Amino acid sequence: MAQELKGIRYQSRTYAKLETLMNRVNEASIKREHQKQAKNKAVGVDGVTKTVYGEELDENVKGLIARMKRFSYKPLPVRRAYIPKADGKLRPLGIPAYEDRLVQGVMAGVLNDIYEERFMDSSYGFRPGRNAHMVVREINRIIMTRKVNYVLEADIKGFFDNVDHAWLMKFLENDIADKNFLRYVKRFLIAGVMEGTEREESDKGTPQGGQISPVLANVYLHYALDLWYAKVLRKQCKGEVYYVRYADDFILMFQYENEALAVMEALKGRLGKFGLEVAEAKTRILPIGRFKGTKEGFDFLGFTFFNTQTRQGKYRVGVRTSKKKMKTKKETAKAWLRENMHKPVSETMKRIQAALQGHFNYYGVSGNFAQISKFWKYVQNEYYKALNKRHQKRSMKYYDYLRIWKYYVKEPHLTKDIWKVEPKLI
Repeated sequence: MAQELKGIRYQSRTYAKLETLMNRVNEASIKREHQKQAKNKAVGVDGVTKTVYGEELDENVKGLIARMKRFSYKPLPVRRAYIPKADGKLRPLGIPAYEDRLVQGVMAGVLNDIYEERFMDSSYGFRPGRNAHMVVREINRIIMTRKVNYVLEADIKGFFDNVDHAWLMKFLENDIADKNFLRYVKRFLIAGVMEGTEREESDKGTPQGGQISPVLANVYLHYALDLWYAKVLRKQCKGEVYYVRYADDFILMFQYENEALAVMEALKGRLGKFGLEVAEAKTRILPIGRFKGTKEGFDFLGFTFFNTQTRQGKYRVGVRTSKKKMKTKKETAKAWLRENMHKPVSETMKRIQAALQGHFNYYGVSGNFAQISKFWKYVQNEYYKALNKRHQKRSMKYYDYLRIWKYYVKEPHLTKDIWKVEPKLI
């Protein structure tokens, strides 16, 4: 497998367009993808689980590949399900059929290896070896060391639901000459969504819940935004301009306000060309940087970036958990603790420790100790309240509770040094 992927990456570096990709979707690669699948995942419209599919794995895979070669294989509609959000609303999820999940997984691997050689350094989301903390570090570095005075925050309204299929296929055709591979990408795009007994057509958007969606989204924005920044904005702007993107979230950083204003206006036309729309209420220009003394900050990837100073009075970019994210995290934690207050204390404490560690792993960046400590303290107090509601006649003494808490739950701690200079990505 490693040799196959190396071959694709070599071809992507060497040739403008890649051919003979469909042969990568074969019995061996499908079986490898089957082994990667987690057990007990929600099932799609086919009702098939990993265990059931694996009972006759050889026969199932042979049949799948035979149908793909005859082009009689057609992806099933994605089953739509809903999970509750912290604000009481429901978040829609897409659950593909099991075979579709396998085929998408292999095809996504091929696409990732094609485009890792073509994507730009400014793109970070859904890419191997890259993560949100790299973006946080890069924003911190740019504002601290470059001539940045203004940040353009922009939001794309409903990006994943509004990807234009015709444009996406044009982008893919620019890099891929294998018509059979592209044919199956198109079939996944138009497979539709099943809600209850009703099937909805998919005339735009990326496949809900599909393994192939993240890389297709990155391809779309690579052409719609990344190349526009690299080939147009950097040349047109007389001052310094910088850009970072994580999935469909992005910001632009400018030296001059008039250029930030011009790009904000041009952005509407650029996105509109590809069937996308700027969310005007979430799009603004904020003065920030060494020479801009605003106390207001901007939010990105769950963090707020703001002007501050070191203890020695030198300029520094501050990074903390955004108020919106903190509020959501607290609401979610409070609801979960109330729901689980009757479960054994030791079991709940272990789950609290795991959840807090996950919180620290993401939000525990340099300079954010106060905020993660506040969240840790909030969870500590809310669970104590929940336990005393459980034992209304005989409240647990606080010092007894703290003794148990300290046994199971570790102190808050930072996990990511965003001030450390990292070697530049190749």
